[in-house]
Amino acid sequence: MNQLNPGSSDGKVVAVTGATSGIGLAIAKRHLAAGDRVVIGDIRVDTSVEELGLDPARCKVVRTDVTHEADVEALVATAVESFGRLDVMVNNAGGGGVGGGPVDWNCDQLAATDGVLFNSVVFGIKHAARVMVPRGSGSIISTASIAGISTHINSGLIYSALKAAVVQLTKVSALDLARKGVRVNCICPGPMYTPMVNRGNGMSEAARAARTRASVLKIEGTGWDIGNAVRFLLSNHARYITGHVLVVDGGVTLQGPERDSEGH
Repeated sequence: MNQLNPGSSDGKVVAVTGATSGIGLAIAKRHLAAGDRVVIGDIRVDTSVEELGLDPARCKVVRTDVTHEADVEALVATAVESFGRLDVMVNNAGGGGVGGGPVDWNCDQLAATDGVLFNSVVFGIKHAARVMVPRGSGSIISTASIAGISTHINSGLIYSALKAAVVQLTKVSALDLARKGVRVNCICPGPMYTPMVNRGNGMSEAARAARTRASVLKIEGTGWDIGNAVRFLLSNHARYITGHVLVVDGGVTLQGPERDSEGH
């Protein structure tokens, strides 16, 4: 680590799941812009590295179904084989899953939801730790959600519960791995605008404006904000931080239940 510039990553090797779009793609681009090398794991690999706007010399995309442990293990192995090591693991892949209230839950879908939102993080921590512990260093960062720390976020009950599980998994993993030189933290994003995701969801300008009003800061959060948070947590500026839940939400969770269109 560069002691003169403790924020420098000195060319880290970073693996990011769920990163061919949305927040994950923003995280990957943020790392590449800083000179890191990145391996992206995503179930959608129909777009080339070049089409994603990434540098093929410093970035690889590997088809990864994060609900399958062998795929996550292979992603980590690709990072080590391609770039010599793995410094940072970002468990970012996610999705919606089971919705509705308790009487409406489709329990046949529960295992699939659990696989994407929770088991994938377990696999990511496990296989990243397996290559980081022998080196005595590394940083593991998982994407949770403000839905996992606040009950007024309208993101689905099962989704919220599993994101809360990611928060607790972060803490217990951090405690176990601290003595082995590996830091474990998580980020809880609030509402974020990413062009690819929001075009797919058909988000209107009015909806975007309402989302901005929900922020105490009255600004719109983007994937770049999450990328900056990840960069901080992997840097030497955060060398004394582990087991931390970094909320990046523009203050949404400070306000309680959602306000009306006038902000009341």
